[in-house]
Amino acid sequence: GMTLRRLVVWTADPMRRLRTLASVVDSCQGLKGGALCSAIHAHLRCGDPFDVALVRGILNQVARPVRCLLDQWIYEGELRDNNDEFFVSGDDGVAEDKLWREKYAIRKPMLPSFVPHELAEKILLIGKSIDFIRRACRDRSPIGGSSRESKDDAVATIELTFGDVPGSPLHQSIDLAYRETSKRLLEILYTKYNFLGHLKAMRRYLLMGQGDFIRHLMDLLEPELEQDAKHLYLHNLTGTLESAVRATNAQFDDPDILERLDVRLLELSAGDTGWDVFSLDYHVDGPIQTVFTHDTVRRYLRIFNFLWRAKRMEHGLASVWKSQTSRTREIRWMTELSEVLHLCYTLGASMMNFVNQMQYYITFEVLECGWAELEKAVGQANDLDQVIAAHDTFLDDVTNRALLGPQSTTLLRQLRTIFDLIVQYQRAQEDVFTAAATEAERRCGNASNQVGFQEVWK
Repeated sequence: GMTLRRLVVWTADPMRRLRTLASVVDSCQGLKGGALCSAIHAHLRCGDPFDVALVRGILNQVARPVRCLLDQWIYEGELRDNNDEFFVSGDDGVAEDKLWREKYAIRKPMLPSFVPHELAEKILLIGKSIDFIRRACRDRSPIGGSSRESKDDAVATIELTFGDVPGSPLHQSIDLAYRETSKRLLEILYTKYNFLGHLKAMRRYLLMGQGDFIRHLMDLLEPELEQDAKHLYLHNLTGTLESAVRATNAQFDDPDILERLDVRLLELSAGDTGWDVFSLDYHVDGPIQTVFTHDTVRRYLRIFNFLWRAKRMEHGLASVWKSQTSRTREIRWMTELSEVLHLCYTLGASMMNFVNQMQYYITFEVLECGWAELEKAVGQANDLDQVIAAHDTFLDDVTNRALLGPQSTTLLRQLRTIFDLIVQYQRAQEDVFTAAATEAERRCGNASNQVGFQEVWK
């Protein structure tokens, strides 16, 4: 017959199951999606095999919708999360040129506790890469050479596993999708949109790597840039730019790159000359704007303006030296100027040595070393985020080591003061030679008149 002891034995397992279910239900009040999975997953740590098996079965069923969202995201790049249950969120109001940086993000409250943050970042990157390929790059070809059907078959065989074991089937499928999508995206940017070509163009023109072009451009622009900035016209400067391209090795560059090279005038200030407002510019559009954003191009222009001013100092001192060499012959017989001319020579030589040392440091220690590291990092990059990070690191290093960072404000101010003194020296020496030539001409005229008067008197 039925006894209380026998009834207790028979109902022990159901009661135990009910207590576990009650505990799970209490902890899941008001939760959904990834947060709900995290709450259920916390009950796997009880250590009781009976409870663990029960909770694992519940978790498998609850996590299936999240897994379906995950599969759609990493294989199709589509986010069909109408109830905000997935740990990746999207903003449909973001413009296409900001798709990569701003449209998608990780929704941390919905990130299941059994999905490591590093794996979540990789999942985010996979779907974002697919969407970027489809929308920004206008590429609808299969990724990785496999069809959606074959991927569905592969996914169907993967058992839902929970944990951060790197070798689990879930991790393997995500790693495979990551490698395929990232490789395809970089391949499109490198081939169809010539990303590396544009990167090298930035180095040649905005960072003055094309030496013959920069020197010839400066020679052609000198007469115009010496005048007041208000008298400059963009169409004249653009014509000069085209002449410099045709006369140097820049003419052999890709026509698409040369079409993007342009001239811009910076904001005018009182007393500015053409040297102060002139700048080269490089227009970027399409998917590569993800790397060369408007802020990034402005950083390039800031570096260019500093390099342009330093190059102007070198160019101006070279002109001073040429002037000294040619015009000294006309006034060397004026002995009272010997000390002044000697001072001009020594001061000019010191300035030239300073500018050359600074140019060497910036060109080789900063730009060339930084560029070598950038090329290496881009060559080893596995995804677009790594390319962007390498490029931003390159610009940060160049900015800081070229004394343009916030920690070098005092040094930069002193350097600009030295540049202003070099310009003043150039003008002062021109005034000295002009005044000396005028005086020499006057003296020669007086001597000729005196000789003529003596001949008439005789």
